Amino acid sequence: MKIGIVGSGIVGRVLASGFLQEGHEVMLGTRNVSKEDVIKWQKENPSGLLGSFQETAQFGEVVVLAVSGLAVEDAIELAGKEHFFEKIVIDATNPIAAVPPDNGVLKFFTTLEESLMERIQNILPDAKLVKAFNSVGNAHMYKPSFPDGTPTMFICGNDEKAKKTVTGILTSFGWETEDMGTVEAARAIEPLCILWCIPGFIHNKWNHAFKLLKA
Repeated sequence: MKIGIVGSGIVGRVLASGFLQEGHEVMLGTRNVSKEDVIKWQKENPSGLLGSFQETAQFGEVVVLAVSGLAVEDAIELAGKEHFFEKIVIDATNPIAAVPPDNGVLKFFTTLEESLMERIQNILPDAKLVKAFNSVGNAHMYKPSFPDGTPTMFICGNDEKAKKTVTGILTSFGWETEDMGTVEAARAIEPLCILWCIPGFIHNKWNHAFKLLKA
């Protein structure tokens, strides 16, 4: 598939490299093609393409939102809402507020009654949004390896076919997937970011992921 990654921070670069490893065509979208990290990424991934947010959203059959939660609405405007029309959009964002954590607990700018994903879905009503990649650190997004087994990625979204496509991507990336239902489930999935980060902020331990155990 053609994959457009909107966002050239560490999450965007890691996901872009993972998609390239899996044989997809990839464009990494950035606000600044001369940014040092972006130039380094392209040198390490010569088959990867660079483009503006608009070029990237146009390019991708699947588009990944890999910007900060505070920047996502602006990124969508720069990309052009029309370029997300009826496309699968993987939402990897978290609504992290621009304030320090309290005793290791991040603050969100959303509430438990409205997730950031729901806001994005309202902005892009014709896009097939699927929440994924928001509940683990970038070091484990592609081919995670843990002695206790394969970790679980929780997803949600309103389009069943889109979720099946994203499940296939997650399987190729080394994850098991649990579908939590429609977009409202992001109210529960997004705060997993807060929980995941606590051991890091408190104990400087970042090598973990979630696993759903079933009887």
